[in-house]
Amino acid sequence: MIHEIMHVGLTVSDLERTKQFYGDVLGLKFVNEIELKGEESDILFGRTNVHARVAYMNGSDEIMAPPVELIQFVNDDVKKEEGNLFQTSISELCFRVNDLDKTYNDLKAKGVTFLSRPCSMDFRNQGLGMSKAVYLKDPDGIILELMEVVEERH
Repeated sequence: MIHEIMHVGLTVSDLERTKQFYGDVLGLKFVNEIELKGEESDILFGRTNVHARVAYMNGSDEIMAPPVELIQFVNDDVKKEEGNLFQTSISELCFRVNDLDKTYNDLKAKGVTFLSRPCSMDFRNQGLGMSKAVYLKDPDGIILELMEVVEERH
């Protein structure tokens, strides 16, 4: 029934600021921007007079890598809540990196807020490999994860 993940959507408060963060700070590539408004958009979102700006950012040239969809509702007040790993929702969006320590230091120098330092995770005794990971926040407080695969699973 389901074939692939088409995109991962995040509701943001300021599309320009968020595009700059995901592009200039994290290094994702801007793909496209669209507007959603009109009767079909109202039906889709279950509201009247919906007007949304939607930008797509992609971190990979691989065909099957789904883009990040950034949605700003133009004429609506969006309830802004900080991401929380301990509440029911999507907990985080994870990006794979080649060198976590370097990426962490580069982003920290750019003022990115991290929840911790990079941590090493060894899951070899559970049938998986080894990795390093760290959590950070985007400008709206949405939690992101960076992960370096140190050793693939066997």
